[in-house]
Amino acid sequence: MQDRPEPAASEPQPVTFEMHVTVTDEHVDAPGHHVNNVVYLQWVQQVAIAHWSSAAPQEMQEALVWFVTRHEIDYLKEVFVGERLVVRTHVGPAKGARFDRFVEIVREGGEPVCRARSTWAAIDVKSGRPTRITPEMRAPFLR
Repeated sequence: MQDRPEPAASEPQPVTFEMHVTVTDEHVDAPGHHVNNVVYLQWVQQVAIAHWSSAAPQEMQEALVWFVTRHEIDYLKEVFVGERLVVRTHVGPAKGARFDRFVEIVREGGEPVCRARSTWAAIDVKSGRPTRITPEMRAPFLR
């Protein structure tokens, strides 16, 4: 996957989370067309939410919500109805209340079709304000 800094041997490694997608008619604008670019962005959001929901403890999910402050996306290859894709994500280092999340979408054979980098901000549910990301908040996403 892209942009993963080389951690020191003793540093925890980011856990990669995967979601599988089969391209259907709803993902294209018209028969024979490639996947709409907005759909890739929806997959970026879906895999991030699924990763959070599967890894974070319930009390953490109830205390925090995440908002995207930035998306960068590179469309590398066209994808068509019937193709099977793997959407992978991992988180980067925390910086205050934010961290970058990296997403790579590949054909099942491994060929990259899209890469994205999104910046997410942690928001405390009670105060509605950004909250610093602590080591405990990142721990479920590291091994």
